[in-house]
Amino acid sequence: MGDAMSRLGRVLAEIDTANAEDPNRVDIDGESRPAELVYGERMSEIQQQLYPDASDELAIATRAQHLKRWIMPRSDYPMDRKGYLRWRSELKRKHAELAGGIMEECGYSATQIDRVGALIRKEGLKRDPECQALEDIVCVVFLKYYFAQFAAKHDDEKLIRIVAKTWGKMSQKGHEAALALDLEPELSRLVSKALEAGA
Repeated sequence: MGDAMSRLGRVLAEIDTANAEDPNRVDIDGESRPAELVYGERMSEIQQQLYPDASDELAIATRAQHLKRWIMPRSDYPMDRKGYLRWRSELKRKHAELAGGIMEECGYSATQIDRVGALIRKEGLKRDPECQALEDIVCVVFLKYYFAQFAAKHDDEKLIRIVAKTWGKMSQKGHEAALALDLEPELSRLVSKALEAGA
C-alpha cells in the first residue's frame, strides 16, 4: 500500500510541476500563482471532500483535468461553436496523453493509463460511476471558485442556461454538494432560477 501511495504521490507531484509552468497567473490571498496549478489543487480538494476513497485513476484524472491547458489556447481555433467543440475534444486528448506519459514514468500499467485517459475524455458519462464522479467534481469546482468571475462577463439568460446544463450533468451527490456551497446571494439566485427553468 505504501508503494502505491508513494507512486500516486509522485504522479500528482509531476502534474503539479508541469502545471506550475503556466504563464497565466491568479491572485490567491495576495500571492500570484500559476492558474492551472491552482485549478488542479482545487479539483483534488473537492475530490477529497466528495470522493475520499477515490481510486488512483480517479485521483490522477481529477488532478490532470487541465494539465498544461495553456499550450492549446482557445484562440488557436475558430471562434464558433464548431471550433469550440474541436478545441475541447483535442484538449481532452492532450491532457490524457500528457497524464499517461507521467503515469508510465511512475510505473503504472497500460490498463491504468488507458483508464485515466477514458476518464479525462469523459467516456461513459452517466454510465461510469467514476466518470460521473469526475464530472461532479468539475461542476462543483466551477460553481465554488469560477462562477462569480464567469457571471460578471455574461447576462442572466446565458448564465441560467449554462447552470441548468451543468446541473443536468451532475449526480444527486453533486447536486447536494453544489447546494451546500456558500455562494454570493446573486449567484444563489441564478442557481435557483436555473433549477426552476430545468424543473
